[in-house]
Amino acid sequence: MASDMVDIFRELMDMYPEAAEEDASLARYTSARIGGRADILLRARTSEDLIKFATWLWEHDQSFEILGGGSNVLISDNGIRGVTLLNQAKALSFTDADGEIKIWAESGANLGAIARQAAQKGYSGLEWAAGIPGTIGGALVGNAGAHGGDISQVLVMAEILHIDNGRMRLDSDDLNFAYRTSDLKRMAKKAVVLSAEFKLHTNSKKDIQERMYANLGHRKLTQPPGASMGSMFKNPENDFAGRLIESVGLKGFQMGNAQISPLHGNFFLNKGDAKASEVYALISEAQARVQEKLGIHLELEIGLLGDWTDQK
Repeated sequence: MASDMVDIFRELMDMYPEAAEEDASLARYTSARIGGRADILLRARTSEDLIKFATWLWEHDQSFEILGGGSNVLISDNGIRGVTLLNQAKALSFTDADGEIKIWAESGANLGAIARQAAQKGYSGLEWAAGIPGTIGGALVGNAGAHGGDISQVLVMAEILHIDNGRMRLDSDDLNFAYRTSDLKRMAKKAVVLSAEFKLHTNSKKDIQERMYANLGHRKLTQPPGASMGSMFKNPENDFAGRLIESVGLKGFQMGNAQISPLHGNFFLNKGDAKASEVYALISEAQARVQEKLGIHLELEIGLLGDWTDQK
């Protein structure tokens, strides 16, 4: 570790001894169980922690990566240099004012868990999200969606911390949501999502749960179990990445302990101690073969985090 990072770590440890950890394994914080180590891991357990840590790091000219549920990222075998801010801010509240349902959640809260809690209360609007493993923050950044719904349809407001503008409240329309993207994604390194507010509506618990279980059943039939990052590539317009990968004969293709799922071509699995470099080799093979045979470029949906020197 560079000497300036040693000094930063010592200062962080002195100020936040219960939150800071040196040389921390990151694989355990990802859904694929893949990735190297963080020079420094800072655990933020509340949105106030996020504000405190991000502000301090920016004031000291230290960039950092934010890791939430780890479901749509691939972390390099080399790990992440500098500071990784682990978002564990999970406070949640429901309010019902004459049938107008509002959910407020910190950005580290799990989207799928919130959807299931809403269904149990008879609150409709998040049935599509019941099986999504990521956090609220990640869902906002990537406009998470499934089964014809997405986060932009229910979002009222997001609160963020911006490197130049401080704490801000942004309406859904301010974020320019599009397929798997938003202005928050375009603000990478310059903003941290703190919390969000959503608007739902009441409905029959039976109807809500039937829709939710139908979505979960479809997900179970079409998406593989096991350690993965979720959908690897964005779907090209009027087509599906999984279908394209299957059409070029790559379903079930394996490199080392990383495999393109035999069930769904857009899911890449860790079959046991897979390396990030093996997953990336599969990514490159899928992109090259689909481009060569079909003339279509597959764009990554997941994010690549960390030091990829000599890994690609």
